[in-house]
Amino acid sequence: MSPVEFKRIPVREQSPQERVKNFQEVALGYNEEEAVAEAKRCLQCKNPPCRSGCPVNIDIPKFIKHIAEREFMEAIRELKRWNNLPAICGRVCPQERQCEQPCVMGKRGDPINIGKLERFAADWELEHGVEIPPLPEPVGKKVAVVGAGPAGLTVAGNLARAGIQITLFEALHKEGGVLVYGIPEFRLPKKIVAAEADYVKRLGVEVKLDVLVGRTITIDDLFGEGYEAVFLGTGAGLPLLLNIPGENLNGVFSANEYLIRSNLMKAYLFPEFDTPTKRGKKVAVIGAGDVSMDCARTALRLGAEKSMIIYRRSFEEMPARREEYHHAAEEGVEFHWLTAPVRILEDSGNVAGLECVRMQLGEPDASGRRKPIPIDGSNFEIEADIVVIAIGTTPNPLVTMTTPGLKMSPHGTLVVDKKTGKTTRPGVFAGGDVISGGATVISAMGEGKIAVENILKYLEAKW
Repeated sequence: MSPVEFKRIPVREQSPQERVKNFQEVALGYNEEEAVAEAKRCLQCKNPPCRSGCPVNIDIPKFIKHIAEREFMEAIRELKRWNNLPAICGRVCPQERQCEQPCVMGKRGDPINIGKLERFAADWELEHGVEIPPLPEPVGKKVAVVGAGPAGLTVAGNLARAGIQITLFEALHKEGGVLVYGIPEFRLPKKIVAAEADYVKRLGVEVKLDVLVGRTITIDDLFGEGYEAVFLGTGAGLPLLLNIPGENLNGVFSANEYLIRSNLMKAYLFPEFDTPTKRGKKVAVIGAGDVSMDCARTALRLGAEKSMIIYRRSFEEMPARREEYHHAAEEGVEFHWLTAPVRILEDSGNVAGLECVRMQLGEPDASGRRKPIPIDGSNFEIEADIVVIAIGTTPNPLVTMTTPGLKMSPHGTLVVDKKTGKTTRPGVFAGGDVISGGATVISAMGEGKIAVENILKYLEAKW
């Protein structure tokens, strides 16, 4: 019997010196030999704790066993029994906090690199030809899915595989939602999102782009057109702001606007694409989540001489994935911990910098993190010509304002029964950031799968 290998197989990456000059993918993934070697580390636990950490309940040991035995098509078939978007999840899901955290191997060494193995299987299929599973006969039921982000794509694909006629409505000109407008090319290439969306369409889903539900068409209109249920996966695209002086200056961006200009509108390819954006020399990003890291790293690739993260708590409280922090630090992003902006400084209507205050940490607040408290008299200034505010988002109220019967929480999120995905209006279900205010791709997909199960029950009750 071969000895157990406690160190995981490293993943090849672009060097920091090279990748900071381009928007190509940072992590290069496993080749076949590396994937097989990593898969063989899996102990194939009889009661695998890794599976309990997966929001979509993938049979993780089973797909890994197929990789270890070089049965790569069987591996992707197993993955797609549970997850329609494995190439996306293998790149952007926080496996270290989910399936990898309880991995038995992690008790004595490195946990199995589940995310990179998922990516390998998905990329292998994309290279060798995507297989469409046998589809059932239509059952004569129509469901509308609003929003082509991770929750919406999950619901649309899974319902189509159950024989339901699906129309997917998307407000933007491309499918993917936050996957295309919010995550940079160097973390999630657009061709990967397009390929996964194409797979969902090939399951029989009709997609209607550039349709703003709540304005172009309403939920009541959809019911009037014969749809028997509606799923809302409209995300959380409304940015939260700091409410400090200077937020209206030229050079202040929300993270959404900053990333949309670069990601979806391809400003990084200007002048090839006629979407210029303000390219600062000194960029300050407020916040320390994954989106903040994306903004700070994008700024460097757009030519910034200095890119800074300003965060009011310490490194330990930072919500970003440690992998994203590691990549940002390697690329030269500066970190100002225990620092909070109180005013954006002005020069003739433009951003000239930030006035900040030092913070200290008190007792934990409602989030479970220690509450930041300003230190009197500690004010100081930071030079910057662009400020990006990346402190979170909330759902756009357009759909709820035009849909009678939907209840909202005080935080602006849609109220649902978390066990069923049901909203307060019969026949309307929801999942993803519209009910959470902003969470992970895989959690949105998990909520979508819960909604699918209960949409089917709802339709069955009407048959």
